[in-house]
Amino acid sequence: MADHSSADPSFSGMAISQVQCRVAIVGSGPSGAACAYWLSLRDVEVLALEKKVFPRDKTCGDGLTPRSVVALEAMGLGEFLATKHRYLGLRVVAYRRSFELPWPQHPNFPDYGYVVTRSELDHAVASRASEVGATILTHHEVVGVDQEGGAITALRVKNIDDDSLSEVRAQYYVLAEGSNARIARTLGVQRDRSEPMGLAIRGYYESPRANEPWIESHMDLRDSSGAIMPGYGWIFPLGNGRVNVGFGLLSNSQRWRSINTTDALSRFVEGAPPSWGLSPKTLCGPPTGGKLQMGHSVSPQRGPNYLVIGDAAGSINPFNGEGISYAYETGKLAADVIARALEKGDHNELDRFEELLRSQYGTYYRVARRFVRLISEPRIMGPAIWVAMRDPKLMGLTVRVMANLMRDQGKGVPEYLYDAVTRALPTSPKTAVRR
Repeated sequence: MADHSSADPSFSGMAISQVQCRVAIVGSGPSGAACAYWLSLRDVEVLALEKKVFPRDKTCGDGLTPRSVVALEAMGLGEFLATKHRYLGLRVVAYRRSFELPWPQHPNFPDYGYVVTRSELDHAVASRASEVGATILTHHEVVGVDQEGGAITALRVKNIDDDSLSEVRAQYYVLAEGSNARIARTLGVQRDRSEPMGLAIRGYYESPRANEPWIESHMDLRDSSGAIMPGYGWIFPLGNGRVNVGFGLLSNSQRWRSINTTDALSRFVEGAPPSWGLSPKTLCGPPTGGKLQMGHSVSPQRGPNYLVIGDAAGSINPFNGEGISYAYETGKLAADVIARALEKGDHNELDRFEELLRSQYGTYYRVARRFVRLISEPRIMGPAIWVAMRDPKLMGLTVRVMANLMRDQGKGVPEYLYDAVTRALPTSPKTAVRR
């Protein structure tokens, strides 16, 4: 097994021929690194395989909600976050109106978030996992998988530095590959194409407003024909002279899947308030984009000896396109389940993973998927935004639901309205368990 002594996760020169370990993780992004951290904290031998080298860039809005802050602080990254740009809440812009909505008071979550580039964030979490004992091999790509009876028997791994091939065998495997999820697809994991798909693109711009204490969302974006689109544009200050500017589309409608996101981002930048200073001259590099699997629309999320987590499992929140906090949370859930399976010596303990996902997210994501279907219709999306923008209190309640910051105790209007909606929706075996 590789040496665990270094806290630097860039171990790309290490030979891993014929490695045996307790748990092998494919991918060291948010979900994979979180899973590696929580397993290593229990003294479980972990090997995580990452084809890139940290720090590396990822398409993301870079905004960390209170849910993400809690997950990162639990992994000992509070001091790291304290060095980054802190923001107080959301500025909503639509129909020539705008207002600022502080994050709500909540017994379990802070009333602030941070904006941190993924290149910094993912490096920090992977380093933290390494510090507590995980072995993270960068520049090592899983190029194939051996299986028997649906179970993984070995991963075939290529060292990108020298093209050498190796084999990794483990008791349990975790697939944390991100939305591409090539190995998961090899094993028969598939996305339900009737469920929502997200499209997103972002770029970094220099801006005189990079220290603003609010992240900004523009809710009334239009396509080239002038129709309201089911998505939003964002401007997230980074506090270092730059802002993250992007466009996200949430839809399961074929009509919106044909949207050219590059053109949509260009229209958004052109129409953004001049005070942000956004232009081709202030663009720091080519925008990048990608597709987002949402609402746990991917299944199965477990096999005989493996679990699928994070974006590979479609863990992104359909309400708002947020994926970071759910990646950390599903990574920890997977670690809890695998640790229990190892302790009891029982592969059947992995059945608990999908049960836990249904318990924590099933009903909420079911409601979110219905929401996305509704807003795919411009005749619903436009008037709904217009009404909400007439009442800051109503918009604040909506944001509380969309950010999944509702309270179990001391319920208010958002919680009671949400409960009423969930009671009105038909249940199914997959989603009948309460959030």
